[in-house]
Amino acid sequence: MAFMVKHVVGGQLKNLTGGLGEDKSDGDKSEAGAKGMTQEEFEQYQQQLQEEKMERDASFAQRKAERATVRTHFRDKYRLPKNELDETQIQQAGQEVELPTELAKMIAEDNQEEAHKRSVLGQLSNIQNVDLDQLKDKAQATLEDIRHSAEKCSVM
Repeated sequence: MAFMVKHVVGGQLKNLTGGLGEDKSDGDKSEAGAKGMTQEEFEQYQQQLQEEKMERDASFAQRKAERATVRTHFRDKYRLPKNELDETQIQQAGQEVELPTELAKMIAEDNQEEAHKRSVLGQLSNIQNVDLDQLKDKAQATLEDIRHSAEKCSVM
C-alpha cells in the first residue's frame, strides 16, 4: 500500500519541489569550483584541514594519555591490577605525560596525610578518647622532671 501511495504521489512531489532531492551531475565542475575556489586554494584548504586534524588527534592522544596516567597512579596506589591499554595509550602519546597540576597537588596532600596517619601521633589520634594536647603536655612535664632529677643527682 505504501508503495502505491509513493508511486502515485512521488512523481508529483518531485515536480512540486523542483527536484531538490536529485543529484546534479555536472561533469565539468570539480570540487574546488563548486566551493568557489581555484585548484591551488582548494589544495591549500585541504592541507590546512589535514594539519588541523593532526593537531586535534595529537591533543586527543595527549588527553587520553593523561587520563591513563591518572588511572595508572590510582591502580598503583590501591594495588589494583595493571591495565595494558593504559600503558599503550601512554606510549602512543610519544612525549612525557605528567599528572595535571591540580591532581598532583591533591596527591601530595593525600601522601602527607597518609604519612601523618602512619606516624605514632597519627596512630594515637585514631584511638578514641585520647587528648593529644594533654598527652604532649604530660610528656613534656615528664621530660622536665627527669632533667631536674638528673641535675640534683650527686652521682652525675
